[in-house]
Amino acid sequence: MDFDPAHPACFVTPGFRPMAGAPRDVIDPATLGVVGQITEADESETAAVLDAVSAAQAKWKRMDAKSRAKVLHDLANVIEATDHQRAAILMSREMGKSYPEAIGEIANCAPIFRYYAEMARDEAGKVAGTTQAGSFQYARYEPLGVSVHIMPFNFPVLLMCWTVAASLAAGNGCIVKPAPATTLSTLEFMKCFRGLPVGLVACLPGGAALAEKLIASPRTHAVAFTGSVAAGKAVGMAAAAAMKPAVIEAGGSDPMIVCESAPIDIAAAGAVTAAFHLSGQVCTSAERFYVVDAVHDAFVEAFAEKTRTLRVGNGLMKSEIGPLVSEAARDRVAALVEDAIAKGAEVVTGGRVPPDQNRGWFYEPTILTGCTEDMALLQSECFGPVAAVVRVPDFNDAVARANASPFGLGASVFTTNLNEAMEAAERLEAGMVWVNNPLIDNDALPFGGWKASGLGRELGRQGLDAFRRTKMVIIDHKPTVQDWWYPYPDDWFLDGGGRPLG
Repeated sequence: MDFDPAHPACFVTPGFRPMAGAPRDVIDPATLGVVGQITEADESETAAVLDAVSAAQAKWKRMDAKSRAKVLHDLANVIEATDHQRAAILMSREMGKSYPEAIGEIANCAPIFRYYAEMARDEAGKVAGTTQAGSFQYARYEPLGVSVHIMPFNFPVLLMCWTVAASLAAGNGCIVKPAPATTLSTLEFMKCFRGLPVGLVACLPGGAALAEKLIASPRTHAVAFTGSVAAGKAVGMAAAAAMKPAVIEAGGSDPMIVCESAPIDIAAAGAVTAAFHLSGQVCTSAERFYVVDAVHDAFVEAFAEKTRTLRVGNGLMKSEIGPLVSEAARDRVAALVEDAIAKGAEVVTGGRVPPDQNRGWFYEPTILTGCTEDMALLQSECFGPVAAVVRVPDFNDAVARANASPFGLGASVFTTNLNEAMEAAERLEAGMVWVNNPLIDNDALPFGGWKASGLGRELGRQGLDAFRRTKMVIIDHKPTVQDWWYPYPDDWFLDGGGRPLG
């Protein structure tokens, strides 16, 4: 069957399967209209998916690396040749993302399959210097089995491809549990996987209960998760209880430092994108701004001027700022802003529901100054279009304040002082540091956080290693009795007086 958003379905290569559970409406956060319907996988549907993926993975792991690479390159070809307009529109209607960003997200998916196809071919183990003559000693990598991918709503397709590509390249089968808010667009994209071996990849809709079942199942062997810190901790504990490796990207409250030497126009433009991209619903959004006193006022003025040019509206119209994903998400953002104002913060721009958007979960891009550490806004992940600006005396104070956080995902700096750039890269406590260009990633470099922001890494060599295990192999090609084998010679022992016999 083809995928129809009006009828709940799951996907198991090579096609879609109808689901039997009670349907639930998916609501457009911009219009509050119905986009389609989803349901929760039941026990029999989950068991059927586990059966299919496990059987396929048993064959896939035996395929040579060159053949697996060809399958992944063919998949990349399909992704590049497919018209993704329907998936992008569904994504925009499900969670509010602007259409250019939705179609752009999908356009970045094919390269990751090519990268991991060749990475897995190129690097499959290590030959060590021998500890014994006549012995061949090496480590080899092998797949873990079936991996579970618990995905977020903000980049539902791209982040799924990051970990699925690595897992497939390593020889695993994959079960994707999409975010309930973006199940439809994820399923629409899954048609690209139709050419993979039967049963190798599945997309199974459901919520937290399904995630718990998949993690606990003895038929799954690894977990990839992106989401909140609280959910990440729960996933990590569940995976640890089952002795399964987990890659956890748990979000953050990223700092941005604006130094005295920063070009103000460029820093302000970069800040607008870093703070308000996807209405601030990006794990690496800049939320805490530490601006050196000498340029504070000029930066805030330029930042506010550029922010006021942003258009708020439906993601399928000409707008940069779409709705928050849900009413609860908007209420939380509004509460954090209200708390900051009550504690002395001043609104430079925004700080309210747009008066011309009386339908949907919109919130204006907001800049607050006079922010202090006692405000909840600086202590938690806002995940909305709000920039909290803190005036600091100098660069060193900015770094200290940036580090005084339980989070450590990313951090940005704007400066033209080489010493400050190098110091920031060395001293900032974060998994990623950007100087003069926030939010960039690279398929070949590890993505992930420090502290409460996560465990393990996606992308790069570490992203591949997350889905494979090592096996040490010792081969003595000329069997020989070794001198350390039992029984030991008598002269290796001590006599009754504690003296060597030899």
